[in-house]
This record gives sequence, structure tokens and C-alpha cells, in this order.
Amino acid sequence: MDMTEISPKLGLNLKRIRTKKKKSQGDIARALEVHRAYVSGIENGKRNPTLATIENLANALGVTASELLK
Repeated sequence: MDMTEISPKLGLNLKRIRTKKKKSQGDIARALEVHRAYVSGIENGKRNPTLATIENLANALGVTASELLK
């Protein structure tokens, strides 16, 4: 799997988990201390977050990083 496949998959998983847990993009952005547009960019597959950011996203959602990437 290359990066062109991973970014959209991460975005879909992030959005699915976030909405299931009834969290807004703003909630996640505040937890990560980033702009809401950055979270939106990840969800839309337009951003390639670092491993540290993926870990922070997972922590903000209460899931594992591997759950975001599967």
C-alpha cells in the first residue's frame, strides 16, 4: 500500500471514529492544538500527518494508531 492509498484510508477512519464518538473536528483540533482546517485536510486525504500526529489523533479519540490506519 502506498501513500496515495494510506492518506484517504486514514481520513475515512478518522472521520468514522470521530463521528461515532460524537466529536467535532474542532474538538480534535483543540486536543492537538492545531487549526480545524488541518484536521479537515487529514480527513479529506489532502494532508500527510507525521507518525507523532497520528499517535496524537489516536489518543484524542481513545483508540490505537493502528485502528486509524487499518
